[in-house]
Amino acid sequence: MNVVFSLVLIMLTVAAGLTLMRIFRGPSTLDRVAALDVFVVLIVASAAVYVAFYQDGSNIPLLVAVSLIVLVGTATAARLLERWERHR
Repeated sequence: MNVVFSLVLIMLTVAAGLTLMRIFRGPSTLDRVAALDVFVVLIVASAAVYVAFYQDGSNIPLLVAVSLIVLVGTATAARLLERWERHR
């Protein structure tokens, strides 16, 4: 099982690196916001791997709370960016 957890963490790290590249090189602000959302989802997935590896379910409410906050934040940012682009 340790091999599976290691492979998953390596894939999440590669995905996080590619996402950081998109955050820094994104052509538009909306691309950067979407990449930031993906980055936070990768962090939550990494924390879920931690929960599964150590079989410690005490962090699950924290994962749910962070996911909901990110969902609301991304929807709000996308809406504000859409309005900002219309007024430009």
